[in-house]
Amino acid sequence: MAGRQPPGDPKLTSRHGLEIRAATPADAPGLATLLAEAGQPIDPRALAERLAGLRHESGTALLAVQWGPPSGIVVLGWYPTLREARPTALVTTLLVGVEDRRRGIGRLLVKAAAQAARLAGCGQMEITAPDDAPHLQGFCTATGFAPAGTRFLRSLRKQG
Repeated sequence: MAGRQPPGDPKLTSRHGLEIRAATPADAPGLATLLAEAGQPIDPRALAERLAGLRHESGTALLAVQWGPPSGIVVLGWYPTLREARPTALVTTLLVGVEDRRRGIGRLLVKAAAQAARLAGCGQMEITAPDDAPHLQGFCTATGFAPAGTRFLRSLRKQG
């Protein structure tokens, strides 16, 4: 179950000209602009390769698109745990462009991510909201997430 992909990468939702759909390598230039505006610059060619690779792994990237470049993105992957019978979906990126915020796009992306996770056989979805991001914590609570402790990261590369 952990490696199942959502069948056929369908268009997941549409509202008022806004479409939520699976990201493809062809979306890389517009997505690179969105990420750069958020302070996360990524070379469009590298981004295209990552999007292509993600489609073959245990995860997906979904875009919010309305009349041009992407308005937002959610990226999630799923993994098995010993505590849960079904895989857990982890949201690794959730971003809406500054000019497109407060229009419900983030909520639609979370809804589409939940749908994709359910199609992949997941039983729950998690997202990290740091203590210094109360707006994100409020958004998470408003979209159905419940607090569940903290998270730590460790690099797997030697620090030099």
